[in-house]
Amino acid sequence: MHIEGLIAAPFTPLKPDGSIHPEAICSYAELLAGNGVEGVFICGTTGEGMSLTLKERMQVAEAWSRQSRCGLKLIVHIGDTSLQTSKSLMLHAEEIGAYAVGMIGPCHFKPETVDVLVEYCRDVAAVSPKMPFYYYHMPSINGIDFSMRTFLEKAADTIPNLAGIKYTYEDLMDFHLCQALEGGRFDMLFGRDELLLCGLALGAKGAVGSTYNFAAPLYTRLMDEFHLGRLEKARALQRQSMEMIKIILSGSSSFLPAAKALMKQVGIDCGPVRLPLTNLTEARYRSMISRLEEAGFSTFCNRPGKIDAKKTKGPHLMEKLKSELFLKDLK
Repeated sequence: MHIEGLIAAPFTPLKPDGSIHPEAICSYAELLAGNGVEGVFICGTTGEGMSLTLKERMQVAEAWSRQSRCGLKLIVHIGDTSLQTSKSLMLHAEEIGAYAVGMIGPCHFKPETVDVLVEYCRDVAAVSPKMPFYYYHMPSINGIDFSMRTFLEKAADTIPNLAGIKYTYEDLMDFHLCQALEGGRFDMLFGRDELLLCGLALGAKGAVGSTYNFAAPLYTRLMDEFHLGRLEKARALQRQSMEMIKIILSGSSSFLPAAKALMKQVGIDCGPVRLPLTNLTEARYRSMISRLEEAGFSTFCNRPGKIDAKKTKGPHLMEKLKSELFLKDLK
């Protein structure tokens, strides 16, 4: 089954000393579920998965799996430089009842051909043949820039549990050709928040993103306006997303530290980032918050606090969000 709606890529909560803070995940899950997020893709790039130990990654996955009452689909990122580590993480994801796994290609020693990449993925996916397996395509991180259409054509019959691709790249032609393969057999999750409207125009149903952690209502409304055919409003919302991301990026060489710090504004302190990433200075943080508020952040950000997911999820969510969050009319 193809995933529809928003999948957040959560930050991994850390304590001030840099150790993981799994206790924060309970309120984190409630926040996401209460703001219309359908699932989480944990321990990926946003979650600093490659900066965590194997034990820590398992602990984080277990903490998210304990939040099943929120109804979030749990996708565990298992990519690593070690093939065996990826296999161990996949087996663990199956044990804790995860919905699916995702795996980025190796980012140190890289496959020379798409056939080698398929073989690599097949070797990992085979350890849990009933677990849906997503390939995580992000060339800006691992430098692997093969055509994903070619990857799917070669992997379709050799990886039986291949569910689709988390597609975090700007090659929209390749993305759309992947969607069309075998009548739309594979689930293509769009991974660029600032280009979500482009993905929707090409038929994307599900999306994975970092900014859904603190601004899911903005994107939920964007999708709603698009599906209602109100393109000018959808474009206005996408521009608002772009302005928000531009502000977060300004004055920083990396998006992640600023975005992670921003979680404090929606009631979840995710703590510091781990080296080699560096945390924002207090002055930089205050400047970012001031500029975001001028851009209307408080009108479209996630609502902080404990929210009953069962009451807020469902067909009436958009009307609730519109009435309570979107008081500012977009021109």
